[in-house]
Amino acid sequence: RMATSQPLRGKTTCKKIFWAVFPHACFILSLVIYAFLGALMFSHIEGTREVTVTEEYRTFLQNLMYLARKLSDNVTENEMFEDDIRELFNTADPVWFIKPEDRWGFFGSLFFCCTVFTTVGYGNTYPVTRVGKYLCMLYALFGIPLMFLVLTDMGDILATVLSKSYNEFRKLQSKILASKLCSGSTCSKRHELKSRAQSKIVINEPLTIMEVLRSQSGVKQRRVKYRNVELFEMLIARENENTQPARNKSLERWSSCPELTREKTVSRVIKNFDKIGKELEKLDVPIVLMVLVIFVYISCAAAILPNWEKNMDFQEAFYFCFITLTTIGFGDTKLEHPKFFLFFSLYIIIGMEIVFIAFKLGQDRLIVLYKKVISFCAEKNMTSKKIYPK
Repeated sequence: RMATSQPLRGKTTCKKIFWAVFPHACFILSLVIYAFLGALMFSHIEGTREVTVTEEYRTFLQNLMYLARKLSDNVTENEMFEDDIRELFNTADPVWFIKPEDRWGFFGSLFFCCTVFTTVGYGNTYPVTRVGKYLCMLYALFGIPLMFLVLTDMGDILATVLSKSYNEFRKLQSKILASKLCSGSTCSKRHELKSRAQSKIVINEPLTIMEVLRSQSGVKQRRVKYRNVELFEMLIARENENTQPARNKSLERWSSCPELTREKTVSRVIKNFDKIGKELEKLDVPIVLMVLVIFVYISCAAAILPNWEKNMDFQEAFYFCFITLTTIGFGDTKLEHPKFFLFFSLYIIIGMEIVFIAFKLGQDRLIVLYKKVISFCAEKNMTSKKIYPK
């Protein structure tokens, strides 16, 4: 029986782990599939479009040739030429100088899809065709809620990790402070009291109820047999021992009837889906700690990013990562190699979750602050009415 029960326990634990991880993996996998399908769609639509020479492009080339001929050796005229050329290039459309097959390859389209559903939108890559624009709106309509769902779900995991690590840090800090404040004699006395208390609580063999009653009836003959606390603890231990086989019987029923186990696992998975976002509501860590985590997280990426983006230094990369993770995305800092940055997509998603948690904490702190200000103003108003009645 022991040999057969151990593999069954291993299988049940594997099933529990699978059904616990299943909702999180389902969200992430659906987002990855959605991004790949969008990349295939936009690369086919925008990458295969025909480049037509428009009338605006011809006018631009004519004006550029006219300004080039106008260039002379005179310094004042050259200063005017710089102003004219600047105004001319401001009217230029960047699409004129881009080859669709180069910009809208699979990796370029995948990068564009990531900027759409993460709401970053740098502005250097955008659909040109009418069909591409309509599909971009439809793609964002379903992709942005899916991305926020993934952020909320993964944010729960990060919130649990942060809260547990912060609580463990506080416990360690309190233990260190207690060990410093506690002297040798008082600590030894406390340890003796704890050991005595534990020795009283330990019960090796819990008695039956009849034995407990017999011993209680024999208290008159022998003055000190059992204390009331010990009797109560024996009864609890005996009751726990009696309730243990009932749980095993229920497990045997579930193992003999697979329909019940299916219903149980399905209800557990549905409960896991219903619990999304609950851990974020419980999170209570200092906002300074979250700012420090964000600073370290962005600094690590800012140190790695200039290795393949040669036009960036540490400060420029730090600025770019901050603008990306906060979903501002001005587009003033452009990437030369979006293929390499796509491997950074996991970094973007986790970073957006950290920033999302920080914004949530900041929002909670602001709500508490507003409540305090409103209550303070209301109390002042009430006291002024009492002091100066009409």
